[in-house]
Amino acid sequence: MKLFSSLNISASGLSAEQVRMDTISSNIANVNTTRTEDGGPYIRKVAVFKEKLDKAMTSAGSRLAGVEVSEIVDDTTPLKKVYDPNHPDADEEGYVLMPNVDILNEMADLIVATRSYEANVTALNASKSMYLKALEIGR
Repeated sequence: MKLFSSLNISASGLSAEQVRMDTISSNIANVNTTRTEDGGPYIRKVAVFKEKLDKAMTSAGSRLAGVEVSEIVDDTTPLKKVYDPNHPDADEEGYVLMPNVDILNEMADLIVATRSYEANVTALNASKSMYLKALEIGR
């Protein structure tokens, strides 16, 4: 059993949640972007997590060693069509394709990611406190 595995698990959670918050921030920043380098409107991005397993095998199999971001994928939600004939990206009927970013969903996701980040910090501090108390017992 690794002594500091709880610290590694919490640290991996912190890293993953940071990537998630960065992705959400990018979505919020591009809520009105109708023209990207690819030519179309911005498409919402989502960070996908996967479990990270310890390479060392036990009698029960692999042990959980944390979480990591496996990839950042495009959301498949359809783009919004907004009527704005004065917009430079409007089609011949006056409709503009807008990003599939819903600011309310992004803010809710940001709150969840922030609370998950805080939970990992709390777990990290609790582990650190237990290790310090264990060292005091040895005195």
